Amino acid sequence: MGVFKAAAVQMRSGESPERNAVDLERLVREAAGQGATYIQTPEMTGALIRDKQARAASFTSEDKDIIVATGRGLARELGVFLHIGSTALLRADGKLANRALLFGPDGATLATYDKIHMFDVDLDNGESWRESAAYEPGTEAVVTEVAGAAKLGFAVCYDLRFPQLFRTEALAGADVLTVPAAFTRQTGEAHWHVLLRARAIENGAFVVAAAQGGLHEDGRETFGHSLIVDPWGRIIAEAAHDEPAVIVAEIDPAQSLAARKKIPNLKNARDFTINAGAVDAPRLRGAAS
Repeated sequence: MGVFKAAAVQMRSGESPERNAVDLERLVREAAGQGATYIQTPEMTGALIRDKQARAASFTSEDKDIIVATGRGLARELGVFLHIGSTALLRADGKLANRALLFGPDGATLATYDKIHMFDVDLDNGESWRESAAYEPGTEAVVTEVAGAAKLGFAVCYDLRFPQLFRTEALAGADVLTVPAAFTRQTGEAHWHVLLRARAIENGAFVVAAAQGGLHEDGRETFGHSLIVDPWGRIIAEAAHDEPAVIVAEIDPAQSLAARKKIPNLKNARDFTINAGAVDAPRLRGAAS
């Protein structure tokens, strides 16, 4: 397994996919100029739009999407693996997917992943969020090899709070876990670093997490602080702010093997049952059947 440089691109996507494509190109070129051969962008690279009607009108199918076309062209021109952290795309059935795409150095699509976990919540203050009302959740975890150097496990933003997804990918061979995101400032300040380091430590894997950051055109504010974490849980690169930026770190998959030898929890895990007394315990979602 070879050593390579990974980059996380921090963006502040607005409501125009065309303008975001310009920012994407500038930042990806900067990352490639720093020697990165794997480059990741954040969740919703294509656009962040709060208004439902405007959002629906802006999205198109994968074969017509400007972010997909720009990303594919950049990967081919620069000879890099370019991971569009996610963008909203129309599926063949007319539903929207929050989809990540990985392009190879020849511009070919090597993998796609549709975000599985939707942020649906009713808060005590009366505020509600229904991500599932806008996007169709994915149903399949994805692991793919990058040039024989590493195996990437895919996730998007809220997926970070579901450790069973990452454990499944680690057991399937992933030694680099990817978490492009658009965390809010409030949740980011409280949980972002802790969750990313936890996923790295408990799976003995690198974590690359490109983030949205700052005050966006639609009024939302995201946390930024893109991170790259090593398999021991050490932060090896960080954009310690919410401005557009590029961070780069060296990824040596051998470090993942070394961490898993020191703490072999993937091998030591055991099946177990639960005794909940008189309580009829539900089957845990994500547990092996």
